Amino acid sequence: MTILVTGAAGFIGSNLTETLLKQGETVIGLDNFNAYYDPQRKRANIANFQNHPNLRFYEQDFCNAATVQQIFSQHQPQAIAHLGAYGGVRYSIGRADLYTQVNIVGTVNLLEAARNNGVENFVFASTSSVYGHTEQIPFIETDPCNLPLAPYPASKKACEVLGYTYYNLHKMNFTALRFFSVYGPKSRPDMMPFMVTDRIVKGETIKLFDAGQMKRDWTYIDDIVSGIIAALQRPLGYEIINLGRGEPVLMADFVEIIEDLTGKQAKLDTPPAPASEPKITCANIDKARRLLDYNPQMPVVEGLTKLWAWYQADVMD
Repeated sequence: MTILVTGAAGFIGSNLTETLLKQGETVIGLDNFNAYYDPQRKRANIANFQNHPNLRFYEQDFCNAATVQQIFSQHQPQAIAHLGAYGGVRYSIGRADLYTQVNIVGTVNLLEAARNNGVENFVFASTSSVYGHTEQIPFIETDPCNLPLAPYPASKKACEVLGYTYYNLHKMNFTALRFFSVYGPKSRPDMMPFMVTDRIVKGETIKLFDAGQMKRDWTYIDDIVSGIIAALQRPLGYEIINLGRGEPVLMADFVEIIEDLTGKQAKLDTPPAPASEPKITCANIDKARRLLDYNPQMPVVEGLTKLWAWYQADVMD
C-alpha cells in the first residue's frame, strides 16, 4: 500500500513512517520543517530512514493546495495519515489565525486532494484536548465535545466535523484518532515528558500546575503507532476513536519517576492551572479495542525509561 504521511519528520510522524517502511509499505512523506521547534531535531528524526528505497520525501507545505494536488496526482496514495499540524494547547492561545490556516485550511487541501484522487482511507490525528472540561470520565467518543478550551482543540474539532462532511458527500472513509498525551523517543521539546526530563537534567525550574495534582493519560508512542496503522488498514466509514492507555497518572508521580531515572531532583514552580488545562484526561478505549484490535502494551515506568535512554543517546551532548 502507498501511504501519504503528513508531518512525517515530526514526533509521531517519523515513528510512524519508520514503522511503515519496516513493514514493507511505500511511504510518501510530507513535512515543511517549520520553526515551531528546532528543524534540526526533525532532520535527526528521519536520518535513519531518509534514503530508504520505499520512501519519497517532500519538504513542502500542505497549506499550498497546488503542491498537495500535484503530490497526490503523481503518487496516487491509497491512504493518508494526516499527522501534520500546529500543536500545543497553550501555544495556540492568541494564535487562532495561524491554527485556522494550518490545521483547518491545510486539512481541507488534503481532503480535496484525497477526494479528487480517489484515496480509499483518510486517517486524521485529533486530540484528547477536544474533550475540554468534560464531566464524563473516562472520556468517551459519544461526548459532544462542543466546548473546546483553546484554538488548538477547536481546530481539531472543526476537522473532525469536516471529515464527516466528506464522508457524507463523497463516501470518503475518515477516521479521527484522538491521541492522549503521547510520549517516547523523538518527543517534541515542548511536550511535558521531554520538558521535565530536559529541565531536571539542566537544573532548570519546571512549571507544575496545581502542585502536580492533575492527571494525564500517558500513552507510549509505539502503542499510538500501532493504532494508526490499524486504522490505515481498516476503512471504517466515518469514525472517531480514542487512542490512549486508560490509566491516568498523577503528574507529581510522573515527575518523581523521571527524577528516579535521572538521579536528580526537580526544581518546581507550582502555580494554579490555567483555564486551558483540564484536571484529568482519561481515555475509554473500548471502541479502539473493538474496531482496531488496539491493545496498549507499554506501562509508564518502562516507557519513560525508554524516553530517558533516547534522551541520553540523542539529545545530551
